[in-house]
Amino acid sequence: MKLKIIALAVFLTATNLLTAQNKEITLEEIWSGTFRQERLESLQSLKNGTEYIVQNYDRSEKAMKVDVYSYKTGDKVRTLINSKNIDGLPYFQAYQLSEDESKALLSTDMESIYRRSTRGIYYVYNLETGKLDQVSEEKIQEPTFSPDASKVAYVFENNIYVKNIASGKVTQITTDGKINKIINGITDWVYEEEFAFVQAYEWNKTGDKIAYLRFDETQVPEFSMDMYGTYGEQLYPSQYVFKYPKAGEKNSEISLHIYNLQTEKTSEVDFKNDYEYLPRIKWTNNENLLSVQALNRHQNNLDLIIVNAEENSSNIILNETDPAYIDITDNLTFLNDNSFIWTSEKDGWNHIYHYDKNGKLLDQVTRGQWEVTDYYGFDPKTGRIYFQSTENGSINRDIFSIRANGKNKAQLTQKRGTNSADFSADFTYFINTYTSSTTPYEFTLHDARNGKLVREIKDNSALLKQLEPYNFSKKEISSININGNELNMWIIKPANFDPNKKYPLLMYQYSGPGSQEVSNSFFNTNDYWYQLLAQQGYIIACIDGRGTGFKGSEFKKVTQKELGKYELEDQVAAAKKLGDRDYIDSERIGIWGWSFGGFMASNAIFQANDTFSMAIAVAPVTSWRFYDTIYTERYMTTPQENPTGYDENSPITHVNGLKGDFLLIHGGGDDNVHVQNTMQMVEALIQANKQFDWAIYPDKNHGIYGGNTRLHLYTKMTNFIKENL
Repeated sequence: MKLKIIALAVFLTATNLLTAQNKEITLEEIWSGTFRQERLESLQSLKNGTEYIVQNYDRSEKAMKVDVYSYKTGDKVRTLINSKNIDGLPYFQAYQLSEDESKALLSTDMESIYRRSTRGIYYVYNLETGKLDQVSEEKIQEPTFSPDASKVAYVFENNIYVKNIASGKVTQITTDGKINKIINGITDWVYEEEFAFVQAYEWNKTGDKIAYLRFDETQVPEFSMDMYGTYGEQLYPSQYVFKYPKAGEKNSEISLHIYNLQTEKTSEVDFKNDYEYLPRIKWTNNENLLSVQALNRHQNNLDLIIVNAEENSSNIILNETDPAYIDITDNLTFLNDNSFIWTSEKDGWNHIYHYDKNGKLLDQVTRGQWEVTDYYGFDPKTGRIYFQSTENGSINRDIFSIRANGKNKAQLTQKRGTNSADFSADFTYFINTYTSSTTPYEFTLHDARNGKLVREIKDNSALLKQLEPYNFSKKEISSININGNELNMWIIKPANFDPNKKYPLLMYQYSGPGSQEVSNSFFNTNDYWYQLLAQQGYIIACIDGRGTGFKGSEFKKVTQKELGKYELEDQVAAAKKLGDRDYIDSERIGIWGWSFGGFMASNAIFQANDTFSMAIAVAPVTSWRFYDTIYTERYMTTPQENPTGYDENSPITHVNGLKGDFLLIHGGGDDNVHVQNTMQMVEALIQANKQFDWAIYPDKNHGIYGGNTRLHLYTKMTNFIKENL
């Protein structure tokens, strides 16, 4: 009897251990943040290069702080700002130091406008005296200190103001700003979304001039969205109206102006050529010389212009053209002698170039069949440039330094995977963020001269331990030969994978120009969802086809004027090739995607219904005629010039081809990819008498989140997959 009891105990222990090692993941865990990675707080290097600052909330004191830490030791050195010690400001949300680090802008009551823009209440806090001054009684946008921290410029209701901190005097620089008509000093919707910046004004080096962009939106068509609110909040829907230039429609008329604070006069810059876009302005190290990047509407002809503010003259010092398009970056860096660093794809790969102040090429700094993926800066003490690249494979990233003449390149990171760097102000140190397909974020401090490890900062070993009971499947990264190209691919199989069985396949893709979904990096939130699906017997795969990034400009730009054509060919061919594998059921292949990926998933189920039996499209573009000018025309030119390119690759054109199961989802408050896209396709599907499933999330933007929204969305998609694939 005793032996039987012992045997039973051993059996139960083994069973419990096996169960513990095969714990099933739930959607509630995924969307409650159970698997959230430890990250390094957003930090900023102080000018001394040996210390950095981090914003922390002290729960015990109920105070917001900005604390100073030593790079070398990681020890807290002192507290720079403590809301407990500031009369009249018990809390702040964010901070911004002046260039001389004597003052800080503190923000409260912040609210989002679009993807990058915000408005809020701001205060100037004097770090030396403890004095606090409110910048404005109103919510303002994009406040910045003058270089000597004596003034603050900001935008309120589309006009630019400058406040003298000592006297409190406010000077209104522009007066014609009006919502949905004239914008001064901040960008319009399409610039913010597609050129990725909001602040459209800049102080010069000596703080006596401000250059700014003026947007005349008067002729730009309006778009409106009905917002329904929560039950009980409002009886009637409200309407949100904003200017949105769709492909082929009129953009804002843009002009460049320079305000002289000494004379209190404004001059408009007169260019020698007509330009559709002015996507970047930046003062050089000469207080009277302003650089301007200017583009034609097709975005395939870029001029770098130097404006002399004293003479009100302009001179083109660099011109670049491309058969397809030119990407705008923030990499332009002026050195002490006003020579400059520039990045370009002109040799077929994105590389770094050094030009003199007149635009004469001095050196191509980097070269090879790999891409510079980030530019970190130039150290004037050593003459070295720091950058990130794909030199060790397009799915990997490493950090390098090199002299401005292109010699003595040094690799500063050694672990294979994705490395990214944050350098101290004087380039003494860098904090490396590392991840791979098997390693969540690790943060380490390195000597910038040689990459030598100084200290370990933080890792996610606790997360790896937390994941052990789930017995997650490995994300297998490889490549697949499709249409003559080696395409990067990852695949996730069930943990109990049996090569003698046949499994349904779900393909995920984004496919947008220059994007990347296959990288040597750890799980994102969707990856945990894929693990859930794998636990339920699905294989999930992702392939980056033609048009995606980091394999040279030819690979990326082959889709020009035909968005969706080659991308779809690659996804279909990949699905067929995977379907030929013995363990994949070729009759049960599904595809899904969000935004551009939803556009692709729709095209896949409509145009390749012999390959895909199921598709989910979230927030899809259903016709590029509905999307904005800057993004769409960069890749497609205008619909007037390229009607067949637009229509032949539009899902709406091919709704008659729907055969199989289709789920269509959109947010009703999507200011980016308008719900109009889905409504137009819904009507086309109805008139084609095609059955499908669909859902609208009221008032939700392009990200479709908030409260239980993501949990509801992914529950709906999971159930749809289980029922139909």
